[in-house]
Amino acid sequence: MPRPPFDPELAAALTALDDRVPVGMTAEQLEQYRAIPFPGIEEQIGDRPVKCVHHTVTGYGGAEIAVSVIAREDHRTRGPGIYHIHGGGMVMGDRFSSVHPLIDWAMKFDAVAVTVEFRLAPEHPDPVPVEDCYAGLEWMDAHADDLLFDRDRLVIFGGSGGGGLAAGTTLLARDRNGPKLFGQLLQCPMIDDRNETASSHQYDGIGVWDRTSNLTAWTAVLGDRRGTADVSPYAAAARATDLGGLPPTFIDAGAAEVFRDEAVAFASAIWAAGGDAELHVWGGAFHGFYDIAPESAVGRACVAARESWLERLLSR
Repeated sequence: MPRPPFDPELAAALTALDDRVPVGMTAEQLEQYRAIPFPGIEEQIGDRPVKCVHHTVTGYGGAEIAVSVIAREDHRTRGPGIYHIHGGGMVMGDRFSSVHPLIDWAMKFDAVAVTVEFRLAPEHPDPVPVEDCYAGLEWMDAHADDLLFDRDRLVIFGGSGGGGLAAGTTLLARDRNGPKLFGQLLQCPMIDDRNETASSHQYDGIGVWDRTSNLTAWTAVLGDRRGTADVSPYAAAARATDLGGLPPTFIDAGAAEVFRDEAVAFASAIWAAGGDAELHVWGGAFHGFYDIAPESAVGRACVAARESWLERLLSR
């Protein structure tokens, strides 16, 4: 299929990735993808006066999972709470993958952030990942007094696979009368296992996360249920038929990535249900461009839009 081109500046960044990240993850390559290094929490904090404290909480089925609390060292007042779910297609990464925005928000908003170590597929298929994420959210909300944040300003944040899990966790919180979320911030979210959109066909064999990678990851999460009628909206939020009652939502995606059309459809469904959503589709952008090429013109515009939305939300 013809496809929108990559932004020239981002295309150069993609070329630089060619030797490190193979295109088209198969099940046999999962361990190779899992071995791709990411900066650790200490490196991401650097010399900023921010602390990271680890806790063990009860996840799905009574298993123990880890969460980490990120806050300013001088945190003394009740600022906002940010609940973070990391990316990685629900099959790789850890709770410290790309948490640099949490550190920034701790400094800027005096926010308290919690990042959760949900268990990964295929070793722990659906519903384990999303239920672990919901358990971590419940723990954070229940410990608002101990952690010293305002539970009435609790925002959920995730990108890629973490964006999909954040969307599913938000639906669980709504349907179970669980923690009341003040907003959800979904970057390039992975929310539709069916892979029937135009963009899911356009980007195969090209880009950071292509159709083959997406099918591999969804199969790891759902097994033989992938693409069938037997998939919960908590696992794949695009399956939801009722998107009413959601908190204000920020959604973005690249125009040159697999997740473009499902992100647009999800925002449209929120609007159709009378909800509040802000949608950005970044021309020429591949998946995860804001982390891979943050100094690019499109990357800077994306981060600025995300920061503007969050600042406006928290000022309400």
